[in-house]
Amino acid sequence: MAQGKISLEQVRHVAQLARLELGHREEEQLQGELSEMLTYVDQLNELDTSNVEPTAQVGEAGTPMRADEVTNRPAPEEMLSNAPARKGTFFKVPKIIE
Repeated sequence: MAQGKISLEQVRHVAQLARLELGHREEEQLQGELSEMLTYVDQLNELDTSNVEPTAQVGEAGTPMRADEVTNRPAPEEMLSNAPARKGTFFKVPKIIE
């Protein structure tokens, strides 16, 4: 794979931050995908937006909004069924801050 906008060292750094274990082939694939994304962002940055008014919302004014209703009731036992460790109805995680 050709060298892109993202170096393999940067890919490895991001993978380490995300706690991902990547093989060499996966590193190269991710390098290509991230480089393609940045190339696309560069293309977007070339657009002339000087005559585009800033917006605070994406929908048209007056668009009816759906009601904010809970449709999936909490089910702690089901949610925690695959938890490696739990305490009552909570996930139990290692303490990381002293």
